[in-house]
Amino acid sequence: MVTHVSAEARGDERGALIAFVEAQRGGIRRSVIGLTDEQANARPSASELTLGGLVKHVAETELNWLRMAQQKPNERARTQETWGDSFRLVEGETLAGALAFWAEVARETDAFIRGVPSLDDTFPLPEAPWFPKDGAVSMRWLMLHLVEEIGRHAGHADIVRESLDGKTAFELVALEQGYPSQS
Repeated sequence: MVTHVSAEARGDERGALIAFVEAQRGGIRRSVIGLTDEQANARPSASELTLGGLVKHVAETELNWLRMAQQKPNERARTQETWGDSFRLVEGETLAGALAFWAEVARETDAFIRGVPSLDDTFPLPEAPWFPKDGAVSMRWLMLHLVEEIGRHAGHADIVRESLDGKTAFELVALEQGYPSQS
């Protein structure tokens, strides 16, 4: 869903990058407006994606990239056996809990980016077949990648929500802004 991203202060590249990441986060957060945990866990199509699972996945993905950039261990690292659980709320998890966790990760990401000496600073990529050997990326790349990653899943969330109850991204923006529902 296209929403207006406010212009950054002149020369504030960090602010611009954070604003665009936040715009994509907002797309996913809006997709769960007014849903119960049961609705957030519903699979209204052949896909295994659920809205609660998408919230959890983007939160964990953002945390993983943040920890790589900080060069710290990821306290929520996944294994091959637990990878699927990153796409669904499991026993004891709630939509509210996933949103709260993501809000904390987002605050930490934004503060980290505001505090790094330079957006040109780099961190190493993990060893994986899809990354170059001994690859490294900049903090700028990190933020652009988060726009891409979260934006892709915001599109999934739009489709899942519309399949769930017919609410479109336009309606959810209106609801978020306090306008009455059109449905």
